[in-house]
Amino acid sequence: MAQRPVFIPEHSGYPFVKTVDIEFKWSPGMAKSQAQKSIRSLHEAAAKAGFPRLLEISSKSEDNLGVALSAFNLSITGNNKKMSVECAFQGSKVFEQGGPYTDLYSASSLDAKRDERIRNSGNIIAFDFMGVQFPTVPITLFYDWLYITALHQNKKLSDQILQYDGFTDIAFNPQKSWNCQARSAALFLALQATGKLEQVISDTACYLRLATDTGKPGTGGVQMRFGFG
Repeated sequence: MAQRPVFIPEHSGYPFVKTVDIEFKWSPGMAKSQAQKSIRSLHEAAAKAGFPRLLEISSKSEDNLGVALSAFNLSITGNNKKMSVECAFQGSKVFEQGGPYTDLYSASSLDAKRDERIRNSGNIIAFDFMGVQFPTVPITLFYDWLYITALHQNKKLSDQILQYDGFTDIAFNPQKSWNCQARSAALFLALQATGKLEQVISDTACYLRLATDTGKPGTGGVQMRFGFG
């Protein structure tokens, strides 16, 4: 048996995404067919728990939409340059000993993720995407922002996820990593439902306040603005 999270949009506000851990039968092995068996088992268990309409977002998904929404495939455009979300994420990392390595914007998603500089440049100290900087805390802030911006730019894809109640990513293990494309998709739907999506994309100060729940009276926000379309 194994356990994986299901990410559900929270339309009532912060923290905007509810995480439900689901226990299911894991099918071991590296083959795609084994991963898809695990996905089916996870979704069957989630349906019994009250979450019947789920979309697996990963390259292992049996749904073409889920494959298209993988960070390796979903594209984002900034300053008239188009790249995958994965390339944007890896190429925007600023390390103690270098970066951002913006040449990765033009690499393949796999090459960007495996680039030796990503592993050998020390700790990440910031993110810099097209000249706009993001902090490293909250830890998923920048990745989520890239993903929801990419979804906003790809309306045909974002319209299709409206039919789902939640999202999974079979490869995501919260014990080993933080960023998750399934969580980002759930955040997109929550922000859209609460009418905050457009403002979040255009004003990162607003986004940071929402992400840290500092929009309450008497609390301060970090002044950052995002300027390209």
